[in-house]
Amino acid sequence: MTTTTGAVTVPFLDLRASTEEIRADLDTAMARVLDRGVYVLGPEVASFEAAWARYTDASDCVGVGTGLSAIELALRAVGVNPGDEVIVPSNTYIATWLAVTNIGAAVVPVEPEPSTYLLDARRVDEMVTPRTAAILPVHLYGQAVDMVGLSAVARHHGLPLVIDGAQAHGVRWEPWGLQPDATAWSFYPSKNLGALGDGGAVTTRRLDVAEQIRRFRNYGSTAKNVHEEIGTNSRLDELQAAVLGVKLAHLDDWNERRRRIAERYLAAIDPSVVTLPRVPADTMPVWHLFVVRSPHRDRLQKHLADRGVTTLVHYPIPPHRQSAYRGTALARANLPVAERLHREVLSLPLHPHMHPEDVEVVIDAVNGFADGVPAGA
Repeated sequence: MTTTTGAVTVPFLDLRASTEEIRADLDTAMARVLDRGVYVLGPEVASFEAAWARYTDASDCVGVGTGLSAIELALRAVGVNPGDEVIVPSNTYIATWLAVTNIGAAVVPVEPEPSTYLLDARRVDEMVTPRTAAILPVHLYGQAVDMVGLSAVARHHGLPLVIDGAQAHGVRWEPWGLQPDATAWSFYPSKNLGALGDGGAVTTRRLDVAEQIRRFRNYGSTAKNVHEEIGTNSRLDELQAAVLGVKLAHLDDWNERRRRIAERYLAAIDPSVVTLPRVPADTMPVWHLFVVRSPHRDRLQKHLADRGVTTLVHYPIPPHRQSAYRGTALARANLPVAERLHREVLSLPLHPHMHPEDVEVVIDAVNGFADGVPAGA
């Protein structure tokens, strides 16, 4: 993108471009909701739930209000109770941890495999205790976790496997038939499949889990004014479901565009300048984020900003160092891998509406950083 002054600026994300590409279809879908006059748990939600279940190879999908709520309700539905332990990654967005804390369970952080940033199945196996009630990995940055290894650990210990899939709409792995007990999704606007506001869902092949979440999301009720248990109000609304239904038809194409940009980055960015992401074997990532690492991260970010390239840090502070967990045992946890990652990671611009010339600007700017690092720095 070139400004009126002639300076090149590369935005990190352009949500308006994705909206404009399909604006006519979005207008039609939203008008359909307005004309029908049904706004909560109506036909648009049911239609999207069926479509997203098919797409993810699940038997059921339950739309909920947010991604955080999706994780919370999925954990409750597989049997996690207050006082139980849930194994989570040490490096993730804090929502993964908050979901566990919010239902009264204990967070048990496990360090990732450093080259992929994903939860390490071997370390998970070592952290299982009699109090462990679930394993909660994250398909971080659009990369699939080790489903073979984690599923084996879960089966060995008789534990449910719940995936936080908030960053991985469309991710695939082999064997694809190996599915978790439940996957929690966020449809926050910046996601690969994003709504025009908040939204979430849980997909599952377990009928009991789907039925539980349907009750939980609607005040503990499946029949009007009959409340079978303590529930909450967390429902995907009709307008957002209509938007998601339109966008789902474009998800594969948009993910393929992301892959082409990622492949160009991997081929052209000098690996001596930054550490490039590694794709785990037998997986097809969807590149929600393209995350590089540098021990000079802050200097690199300024170098890129000076050249018009907008970057973000996902995430600057690991969950156990956040004030939310101050005063708890988690704040004193020894998690050196997570802390190093959070000091070094930097997300480069990558989205399906990125101009090819902007991709080259990013590549040239990153490769030009080598001359900007003083010797011995």
